[in-house]
Amino acid sequence: MDERIGRRRFVKTGSLVLGAAALSSLTKSAAAAAPEPKSKVLFTRELSSSGLTNIYDKLMQTRSLSGKVAVKLHSGEPGGHHYPAPSIIKDLVQYVHGTIVECNTAYPGKRFDTASHKQVMKDHGFTEIAPVDIMDEDGSISLPFPKGRHLQENFVGAHLANYNSFLILSHFKGHAMGGFGGAIKNMSIGIASGEGKVWIHSAGATRHRDSFASAFQTNQDDFLESMAEAAGSVINKLGKNNVVYVSLMNNLSIDCDCDSHPAPPELDDMGILASYDPVALDRACVDLVYAADEKKSASLRKRMEEKHATHTLDYAEQLGLGTQKYNLQVIDG
Repeated sequence: MDERIGRRRFVKTGSLVLGAAALSSLTKSAAAAAPEPKSKVLFTRELSSSGLTNIYDKLMQTRSLSGKVAVKLHSGEPGGHHYPAPSIIKDLVQYVHGTIVECNTAYPGKRFDTASHKQVMKDHGFTEIAPVDIMDEDGSISLPFPKGRHLQENFVGAHLANYNSFLILSHFKGHAMGGFGGAIKNMSIGIASGEGKVWIHSAGATRHRDSFASAFQTNQDDFLESMAEAAGSVINKLGKNNVVYVSLMNNLSIDCDCDSHPAPPELDDMGILASYDPVALDRACVDLVYAADEKKSASLRKRMEEKHATHTLDYAEQLGLGTQKYNLQVIDG
């Protein structure tokens, strides 16, 4: 049974119960791997406001987010309810003096235009805990990415230029197109403007939002690679020291928060992870799914495998955005 961490494929650890035994298996196998540079990924089982601020504090002992801080999260499609709960994230967002940021969707709906999207942010409780900014309210700016295979530039919300630092606060879950959504998707598709989302989904074929249907014709690996390239453009713009990543592993549906009627979660809630490295963080989240109960994780594993989801991580690693090799540090006593 393959329990090695950080390999360029899904890690199948069987029907381990996520708890002390499974976490011990993951951390021990990570430690036993070849002595190569690894990124630090922190993990706590405490899915609460205090658990979130605690893991952030432990991660940021030698670093701080400076200047004006943006907190990028998913606002959630009306009808869905798996988006990050304001009651859990409030203390951390206020602790970093953050502005909650989002961008409009590529497809028609209640988050397609700024006025409607702001109403969703209000209805979902985000405006009660912090300032909110729809970053493409005033259009897009272009971020270069010269080494991109598909995208040599990325189109993001113009207001990105107003921020010095980003906290990428993600809800890890499945996704109908990407297989899973985590830190890289939140930073790429999430920070892209409406036209930028079409650009990524079409692997650079079009920016026209009325052409979004063409995204369903895009080669799957080309789309996955375009997400990594878009994320790389954001990292290059901000600088690696000005971005940190935290992911919530709860409400683990096979569907994204952009789905108004997501499938009910079959997996138990797991906890919160944090890292300076988005590739390592997403890899650790995937590995935890594979270390969970085999029956409960079956649907999410199937969704990821059908969409070749971890190819995003392989390509992001190739681009130098991070590494899939990590040390998982459990911070619970």
